[in-house]
Amino acid sequence: MSFKKIALVTGAGSGIGRAVAVALGSAGYAVALAGRRIEALEDTAAAMGEAESFPVACDVTEPGAVSALFNAISNKFGRLDLLFNNAGAGAPAVTMEDLTYSQWREVVDTNLTGPFLCTQEAFRLMKAQKPRGGRIINNGSISATAPRPFSAPYTATKHAITGLTKSTSLDGRAHDIACGQIDIGNADTDMAARMKAGILQADHATIKPEPVMDVAHVASAVVYMASLPLEANVQFMTVMATKMPFIGRG
Repeated sequence: MSFKKIALVTGAGSGIGRAVAVALGSAGYAVALAGRRIEALEDTAAAMGEAESFPVACDVTEPGAVSALFNAISNKFGRLDLLFNNAGAGAPAVTMEDLTYSQWREVVDTNLTGPFLCTQEAFRLMKAQKPRGGRIINNGSISATAPRPFSAPYTATKHAITGLTKSTSLDGRAHDIACGQIDIGNADTDMAARMKAGILQADHATIKPEPVMDVAHVASAVVYMASLPLEANVQFMTVMATKMPFIGRG
């Protein structure tokens, strides 16, 4: 039996999320688009052209909102084949002692609690559907391996995402749920504009512009990870601007 595959992209209103949603739509997926601003999601839906989309306003830090999101997907499509946990946030680049608790908490709630809540709901749906199973791809970051100055909340949460990825991969085995992670370095989005303009380096003294790559390469990588049968999995993938200071950073 053949059926259209259903994907959910969180943080789908801009940047990497939008690019991935467009690429998944081009690959034949019906794509649920989640994010806080419905107007931005509708812009993504328009960018997808004739591909089927389903914009749903959702704050992934709120358990009730996440539950409602997955109920809406279940009611509309009856299943979910792919979850791309992409929604994320950063904190101001300030010294450790000047970071406020609310700034810390916002990043933790968005970057870690949000993916956990979505993963939890995806497990419930993927375990019950027929055919059962599915795939979860988490958006990590190379900052988890090589942090930038003044990035404690972002780096800590992305490091934690690796732990969530491994636990999800292990716990999903018995239910045909695969989980992998893509770590992205300097994709050319609005958030990366500061990379091109010049960013503080690991010596805490030098500001240098850094190379970026077309976000379409990230989207292509996610589509490849998603295209594999559930018997195969890309556990971790790094996609980065070739000449950015990652290897040998510092």
